[in-house]
Amino acid sequence: MGRPAVFLDRDGTIIREADYLRSPAQVRLLPRAGAAIRRLNEEGLAVVVTTNQSGIARGILTEEDLEDIHRTLHARLARHGARLDGVYYCPHHPEIGRKGYKLRCRCRKPAPGMLQRAAQELDLDLSASYAVGDSPRDVQAGRRAGCRTVLVRTGYGKATDTLALEPDFIAEDLTQAVDWILRDRGGRQ
Repeated sequence: MGRPAVFLDRDGTIIREADYLRSPAQVRLLPRAGAAIRRLNEEGLAVVVTTNQSGIARGILTEEDLEDIHRTLHARLARHGARLDGVYYCPHHPEIGRKGYKLRCRCRKPAPGMLQRAAQELDLDLSASYAVGDSPRDVQAGRRAGCRTVLVRTGYGKATDTLALEPDFIAEDLTQAVDWILRDRGGRQ
């Protein structure tokens, strides 16, 4: 059995939603997100970002642009003593896109492919892990991967109908999600 992890959506969960983030200059951590991730690090949980990035398929940004954005994200989190164990992204779109990126894949959330790939590459235990995000896709991907799920009310989560979604927990923000995860883990051990 591998290590437990917390899979975090990026936009609207860790950083402000920017509607196709294109530049490192647009990376803005949500309040207390760095401290929340640092707490997960201190508890020995792997912290992995899983993010749909169809802006690549749409030609809005390149994979190199995305790498620059993620370098900036790592640097901003490091200022808070926080770190990510991995960043996984899906550059595809099933109906729109440039050659090589327009396809139905197993990595685009709500499919669980990114979480499964991270689990394999980083030796993570999906059944002991959590998926946190601001959209139904994030919750569905986590559930399909066998994780406990948290919907945060930041980003798109403010307008999400939770009745049909049924996440394991609904949090106002990442800090509240981490509070619940740490309590839940304590009750499950």
